Amino acid sequence: MRFNRRSMFRAGAATVLALSTPQIMTRAALAAASPRSEVANSGFHRFMFGEFEITVILDGMRTFDGPHPTFGADRNADEVESLMKENFLPSDRMVGQFNPVLVNTGNDLILFDTGNGPEGREFGAGQLASRVAASGYALSDVTIVAISHLHTDHINGLMEGNRPAFSQARYVVGRAEWDFWTSADVSGTPAAMHATAIQRKILPLREKMTFIGADQSIAPGVTSMAAAGHTPGHMAFLLESAGRPLLLTGDTANHFVASLQKPDWEVSFDMDKGVAASSRRRIFGMLATEKIPFIGYHMPHPSAGYVEPFGTGFRFVPVSYQFLI
Repeated sequence: MRFNRRSMFRAGAATVLALSTPQIMTRAALAAASPRSEVANSGFHRFMFGEFEITVILDGMRTFDGPHPTFGADRNADEVESLMKENFLPSDRMVGQFNPVLVNTGNDLILFDTGNGPEGREFGAGQLASRVAASGYALSDVTIVAISHLHTDHINGLMEGNRPAFSQARYVVGRAEWDFWTSADVSGTPAAMHATAIQRKILPLREKMTFIGADQSIAPGVTSMAAAGHTPGHMAFLLESAGRPLLLTGDTANHFVASLQKPDWEVSFDMDKGVAASSRRRIFGMLATEKIPFIGYHMPHPSAGYVEPFGTGFRFVPVSYQFLI
């Protein structure tokens, strides 16, 4: 678009006219602007980190009751309500966000977690495939799918119907996670829904899976890290490029206020609540001390930020332009 003096003059004149228009006419013009546009945002956020290209994909959002007792079940509801109000959040409803991460290392295109898949579309999630396409990639471009743990909102995107969604990929799963979910009898427990999904989404891909433990490289510059508690084999992944570290924390923290400011509070999603709290303190303590940025799967999109010591826990500091310059 080109600008010249004549067009600028016309724009200036229009501004003067708008400022002189009676307010009642302005209100009428706004009313005439309906219906509301249905155009949504792109649903992804991209930045360079060292030599890695990072794309955070918003698979979707879902509204839940809470945060109490999902967060702070071991606390009085008034204490949780006060914490929300102190942070300008409603105390009776919360929004869960789901943020898989796509990393182009130059040699591999690695997807960390796969979202809610077809099953999530009834509540507005399961948007990973369309948003990967909107970001300029095809699902067949993905060479590695790394899974932090085997909960449904991380594995349901592995399959579209009976077909693998990522036709050219190999899969990386924690050995402890695999061993638990494929051997434990969870029938009749809240974990049963995840076991059912594992039968349909994970087992068909068994022959393309690599099983790893903590502190193992899955690609140059990408290393696993133990973060158990949320599930028995839950893992984080450390990215390192051009001397810069960035940690993908998965579900180590599920709420940017409750899980970080109060890391010892019980979380209903955590299978071993004591171990999960220890993992939160260890991992976010390290991030705060070393000032390392992180991306959390359930942090507010684009889900990247820092933590700083705050009271007896930590405070989430979202990124602004740090990765752009």
